[in-house]
Amino acid sequence: MDKSDFQPDTRYTLVLRDAEGNVRPCTVYVFRIYDAFMIARPAGGDALLRKIPLPDVVRIVAAHPVAPPERYMVPAALLEEKIWRERDVMSHYATSPARGK
Repeated sequence: MDKSDFQPDTRYTLVLRDAEGNVRPCTVYVFRIYDAFMIARPAGGDALLRKIPLPDVVRIVAAHPVAPPERYMVPAALLEEKIWRERDVMSHYATSPARGK
């Protein structure tokens, strides 16, 4: 997979290869895409922002664009590439304006 296969502000159901080489399903909300990785928030669970290397994506199962009122908001400074070069995970609780939070 490469950068052109993804769009920001879209929910994807993916097949990812984990650190042990096993394939796992994963549903994510993509915030930003760079040449080598994307910044995404997995559905459910811990609400952490994660760096997903594009070579780890085996297949895109489904893609659903998110309407503007339903998008998660994260400050643009937290999504800059230079911040994510040295990290894999960030704790930030993003909210959607449509949810009244």
